[in-house]
Amino acid sequence: MFPQLIDTRPWRRAVDDGLNWVVRHWGGTFEAAAYPLLMLLKAIENLLIATPWWLIIAVLTGIAWLATRRWPLPAVVLGALLFLGVMDLWKDAMTTMALMITATLAAILVSIPVGVWMSRSLRTRQAVAPVLDLMQTLPSFVYLIPTVMIFGPGKIPALIATIVYAAPPLVRLTDLGLRSVDPAVMEASRAFGTNPRQRLLGVQIPLALPTILAGINQTTMMALSMVVIASMIGAGGLGYQVLQGIGRLEVSRGLFAGLGIVALAIIFDRITQAFGRQLQARIGMQEAR
Repeated sequence: MFPQLIDTRPWRRAVDDGLNWVVRHWGGTFEAAAYPLLMLLKAIENLLIATPWWLIIAVLTGIAWLATRRWPLPAVVLGALLFLGVMDLWKDAMTTMALMITATLAAILVSIPVGVWMSRSLRTRQAVAPVLDLMQTLPSFVYLIPTVMIFGPGKIPALIATIVYAAPPLVRLTDLGLRSVDPAVMEASRAFGTNPRQRLLGVQIPLALPTILAGINQTTMMALSMVVIASMIGAGGLGYQVLQGIGRLEVSRGLFAGLGIVALAIIFDRITQAFGRQLQARIGMQEAR
C-alpha cells in the first residue's frame, strides 16, 4: 500500500467548489450559448423522423452509389437500412443519426480552424497537442460529469460531451494534412505571387482534403461510439435501447440495438472512406494496389 503523503481531500473540495461556483454564476450563460446547438439537433432530428423511410434509404443509397460508382456499397447500405427498419429500430436510429450528424458538424466547425491554426504556428501546436492528448485519453464518462452539472440531464450535455470526445482526431488530421502538402507545390504557388490565404484555400486545403476527410470519418465513428454512454444522461436513440437491455437483462433488445449502431457505423464509415479514396484518385495520390 502506497503511504499517504498528503491529504487530497482539500484539493477535491476545491475542484468541486470551483465547479459549483461556475454553475451558480455562469450556468445560465452556458445554457444560452448552447441553445443554438439544441435547436440544430432538434431540427435535424425532426427532419429525419418526418422524412419517409423510403426517401432516406434512397438518398443514402444514392450517396453510396455516387461515392463508388459500383453496386456493392449501395447494396450494403440498403441492407443495413432495411435491417434498422425491419427490427423496429428506425426512429431510434434517426435520433442517433441526428445526434451524430449534429456533433460531427459542430466538431468540423471547431476542429478545422484549430487544425489550420496548429499547422501555421509551432507554438500553437505545442500548446494544443497536450490538450488533445488529454481529451483522447480521459475516459468518456468523465466528460459527462461537468456537462450534467452545468446543463442537467438531457440532450445538450450528451451533445457537448460527444463533440468534445469526437473532435481531437479531426484537429490532428487537419494539422497533419496541411503540413504534409509537398513543399515544391507550395513554393510554386508562392512563385505565382499568391498570398497566405490564397495558398491555404487554393492549394493546401484541396490537397489535404483526403486526410481531412479521414479525420471526419474518425470523428463520425467516435461520435457513434458515444451514443450508448450519452444515452445515460438522456440522449435517447439506439444507446437508450442498449441501456434498457442491460437494465432489464433483455439480451435481445441490447443485441439488436447494438447491431443497429454497427449498421449506422458501417454506412457512414464506408461512405466517407469511399469519398476519401475518390478524392485521392482525383488528385493523383492513390497508392498503386
